[in-house]
Amino acid sequence: MRRLHRTKIVATLGPATSSAKMIGALFDAGVDVFRLNFSHGEHEDHRKNVEHIRALEAKIGRPAAILMDLQGPKLRIGAFTGDQITLEPGAAFRFILAPCEGDVHQVSLPHKEIYAGIESGTELLLDDGRLRVRVTDCGADFADCEVVTGGVLSNRKGVNVPGVLLPISPLTSKDRADLQFGLDLGVDLIGLSFVQRPEDIAEARRLIAGRAGVLAKLEKPAAIDHLDEIIELSDAVMVARGDLGVEMPPEDVPVLQKRIILACRQVGKPVVVATQMLESMIDSPTPTRAEASDVATAVYDGADAVMLSAETAVGKYPVDAAGMMNRIIERVERAPNYRRVLSAEELVPEATAADAISAAARQVAHTLSAAAIVTFTTSGSTTLRAARERPEVPIIGLTPNLETARRLAIVWGVHSIHSSDARDFQEMVDKASHFAVDDDFAKFGDRIIITAGVPFGTPGATNVLRIARVTA
Repeated sequence: MRRLHRTKIVATLGPATSSAKMIGALFDAGVDVFRLNFSHGEHEDHRKNVEHIRALEAKIGRPAAILMDLQGPKLRIGAFTGDQITLEPGAAFRFILAPCEGDVHQVSLPHKEIYAGIESGTELLLDDGRLRVRVTDCGADFADCEVVTGGVLSNRKGVNVPGVLLPISPLTSKDRADLQFGLDLGVDLIGLSFVQRPEDIAEARRLIAGRAGVLAKLEKPAAIDHLDEIIELSDAVMVARGDLGVEMPPEDVPVLQKRIILACRQVGKPVVVATQMLESMIDSPTPTRAEASDVATAVYDGADAVMLSAETAVGKYPVDAAGMMNRIIERVERAPNYRRVLSAEELVPEATAADAISAAARQVAHTLSAAAIVTFTTSGSTTLRAARERPEVPIIGLTPNLETARRLAIVWGVHSIHSSDARDFQEMVDKASHFAVDDDFAKFGDRIIITAGVPFGTPGATNVLRIARVTA
């Protein structure tokens, strides 16, 4: 089941793909990580999807990662008499904390945190930024505004408050119940929405208590002010471009995407680029050329993974979308300029044995035309440091921890394998050779580069590099 692509594919499950047959078809098309969006669906739906994924995993003998995406706070207005109104530019409009029947003059905005964070001059965005109002006066339970950009506004549309750090936790009571449910199911990664500050990640980590990795979704501009700290506290990061694009100018999003990817690569944390990547394939069997270029850009930038959302959750062509993304990735990674572009940004290694070994492994693999780099890891850190180097050859990550093997499925270039640890150097070489041949990465006589930590089984102790010939 060797993959040819290095950049991984995340696919969202939904009504279009919630069956064992469709999940298997997505995997065959190239999907490495399955996303469960807890903004939609019932617990029983998600439970069945997890069961299908684990059954597939057992059948193919290869770890597959499950990303549980929490909904996070949803800031919404109330309802209108007649279901909708039309706001004219320049008109006065009021939000109030108390429940009311909305009309062209006012509507309920039942979120005290918003009133606590805004001031005169603050702009509020409604309905994903389609409408814009500016605060002229406000208090603890009201906000008087002037309509800047008008239009039709209907019941319970979302509200965004760009440039304001809201005093609100990223974990609602629903999220906490969902989180416990997902952890009991054994999901591998937790996608944390509405991240604004490092404390949000710390709060989630306390609740998760090491039972899953934490993936920080960067969808609020406030998070960018603490980017390095958030990356440091997270196990992985997602560039949620759709949400970012609501609260900041569209021209800033591509620049920020590159900045986030580079920051994650520098510290060796997986980074996923998400939202609207092949959106036209929700209804069309082929993407636009601009969408294909968008996916290619993320691949050239060195993202660990690219994600499909509605394309596979509710789209008409979910398997085609996954297959198209796979073909785009493979084509870019074969391009003559791919390695040059990927290496354009110099990554400064940390002054550690792990980074020295990992950098040396990449160089030795290149010099000797090795077939693969094989990493022995317990926590995953050895394999993550190898992937940070973006070597020219595949990375085989061997780990005795099934949870680690699953989490590594989202990491660039890594073919993760759940296997017992080596007990000595000879067994290390024998195991590395066996899996390199068995999974079609090498043939007898090829060179492989092996990295590990001695004593074997010691987490985070990469201190050995071995050049070996694949033997029978």
